[in-house]
Amino acid sequence: MLSLDALRQFGANTDEGLQRCFGNEQFYFRLVKMMPGDANFQKLYDALDSGDLAAGFEAAHALKGALGNLALTALYDPVQEITELLRSRTEMDYGPLLEVIRTRRDQLAILCED
Repeated sequence: MLSLDALRQFGANTDEGLQRCFGNEQFYFRLVKMMPGDANFQKLYDALDSGDLAAGFEAAHALKGALGNLALTALYDPVQEITELLRSRTEMDYGPLLEVIRTRRDQLAILCED
């Protein structure tokens, strides 16, 4: 179940996230619950599977903004890392970093289940 304590244990900076949501806990939770289903995760996976670094960057950059606004640090950090690598069009194996992102996204999805 989603709670501030559960999000803190996940690695979120809930104080910062709540501040950005004007202290409205219900609003914050509603936005957090939307994140695991964000289409940009699949766009990122698909783009990197096909080698499209430009499309991967666009998806990662969108995720970075949303995750940063919600202060979901545990997921933001690897997304921020991949965003910067893709910004410079670094040719590399993104598999290990994508696995971290998938795992943390799945962990957040479990927290968001009712």
